[in-house]
Amino acid sequence: MRAAREGDSVAFELLLRKYEWLVRTRARRFFLQGAEHEDLIQEGMIGFYKAVRDFRPESGSFRAFAELCITRQIITAVKTGTRLKHYPLNSSFSLEAPRYEDGDGRTLGDTLGSAANGFDTALLEDEDVRAIIETLKRHLSPFEFGILMLWLEGRSYHEIARRFGRHTKSVDNGLWRVKCKIKRLLARGVLPVTME
Repeated sequence: MRAAREGDSVAFELLLRKYEWLVRTRARRFFLQGAEHEDLIQEGMIGFYKAVRDFRPESGSFRAFAELCITRQIITAVKTGTRLKHYPLNSSFSLEAPRYEDGDGRTLGDTLGSAANGFDTALLEDEDVRAIIETLKRHLSPFEFGILMLWLEGRSYHEIARRFGRHTKSVDNGLWRVKCKIKRLLARGVLPVTME
């Protein structure tokens, strides 16, 4: 124990192997939105490191102290992750994620991006794209719809902000609202995204 606390990496590795089961057991009891289970195990490992660093033999059992440190570290991570300031990160989704689990690999961003590039007659014949665009027009504000189309064209936040006479933060907030609305529309089945 003393060698591990004094920085002997081999001693620490042996101690970690001995108590890894404890970290995994404690992590299994918790859930962190927007994170993998392995992230909680990593937090538990940080707690274990702190236990090794701070343990004093006169204070009692190392196992009990380690369990307390591991649990506290995991709980802190869960509390931090569930704060409202992390809501956008935890509830967001990517427009670049595949539209269909077993489809052609196109993303919603691909579909909308092709719609934003010129609106030529071939595109106007794509019923899926037309239906998505019409649905978005009905559910997004004119500003949100406009910045989405410009963003899908590949315009930067600065270009979009200049076009609308707004600050780049306004564009960023607008796109976040668009993503949230699209996620809700997809969840409610309002967006006409069909399996191809």
